[in-house]
Amino acid sequence: MNAPAGTTLSERAARVAAIAAVHADDVDAKSRFPREAVDAMRLERLLSIQISGGLGGEDATVSDVAEICSLIGQSCASAAMVFAMHHIKLSSLVSHGSESDWHLAFMRRVVDDQLLLASATTEGGIGGNLRNSICAIEVNGADCHLQKDATVISYGEYADAILITSRANAEAASTDQVMTVFAKDQYTLERTQVWDTLGMRGTCSDGYLFKGDAPAMQILPKPFAEIAAQSMLATSHLLWSAVWYGIAVNAMARAQSFVRAAARKSPGAPPPGALRLAEASSLLQLLKSNIIAGLREFEAAKADHDRLSSIGFAVAMNNVKIGSSETILTIINHAMLVCGILGYKNGTPYSLGRHLRDAHSAQLMISNDRILGNTSNLLLVHKQDTSLMG
Repeated sequence: MNAPAGTTLSERAARVAAIAAVHADDVDAKSRFPREAVDAMRLERLLSIQISGGLGGEDATVSDVAEICSLIGQSCASAAMVFAMHHIKLSSLVSHGSESDWHLAFMRRVVDDQLLLASATTEGGIGGNLRNSICAIEVNGADCHLQKDATVISYGEYADAILITSRANAEAASTDQVMTVFAKDQYTLERTQVWDTLGMRGTCSDGYLFKGDAPAMQILPKPFAEIAAQSMLATSHLLWSAVWYGIAVNAMARAQSFVRAAARKSPGAPPPGALRLAEASSLLQLLKSNIIAGLREFEAAKADHDRLSSIGFAVAMNNVKIGSSETILTIINHAMLVCGILGYKNGTPYSLGRHLRDAHSAQLMISNDRILGNTSNLLLVHKQDTSLMG
């Protein structure tokens, strides 16, 4: 089946966003999967846009995907984050699975059936340090087996396949990892932790004991170190940032509506909060510029293998995530001050509680302290690029 005829990606995303907006508060209140929004993504065939046209996809760029993340993020952060995390996993397949017949066929399945992909990189004993694994995949002839204590698998119960990391074998070092694709009928999930959180409640990121058996050809042919450095980390920072930008845009819109309503009530007098609104506008532009610069850097680096694997590229992507995750909270705090008690209360046109709670996840996915520690080590051997046009 082809993409919906006569409509752009943005128009298709807008229809998804409209559906997501209707259910966003209920998704948050009940900590439930945003099924309506994900069904709409499938209907609009947005889950396969990143796959090449030769396999039935639409050759969408990471910038295209980021724009959709931001549009859906303005309506429901949980739905947008599900879309972002799916495409982060898909980027690994697109970038590193093209030399494998099995993975090429699987991408065709993603196109045909609009499969939803989940990620299992966290693990009991190492937390969110995705570049380390305790579990090891067992390869026996043509088959493989994996058992993993996955402390977080976002929307794992609702996914059609899981891309999961492990050590390459029982003797491998913790950093010698592979990523394997397991389809839904090839694994079992035993829930070990319940996702009852402050925000991003609809991502349903429960913890599970994962047990999977599949043909060994489903292990991606490239080492996970290469996958992480060249696709997964960069797309994570960029697409997450796009979701956060969407949250900030909607918070800004609510604050602007509040100030306009106040101005109509008192013509000629600057409304309280107008200056805060102007400050928030400046910060929103800064956030947008940060993400756009990161997307341009990534698109340029994809054409240059050395640049994609360079220390400078890693530093740049880390900085995008740090800057975005810190700026969004300041913007929403400004919006809260503008809207006052009506922003603080639930159920008003200016309510910002969900925005604020969702945004607090930004500095924790992956921990900013972990990223800053990584960047500080990189800067010991890397000279910061100071060119304005570099």
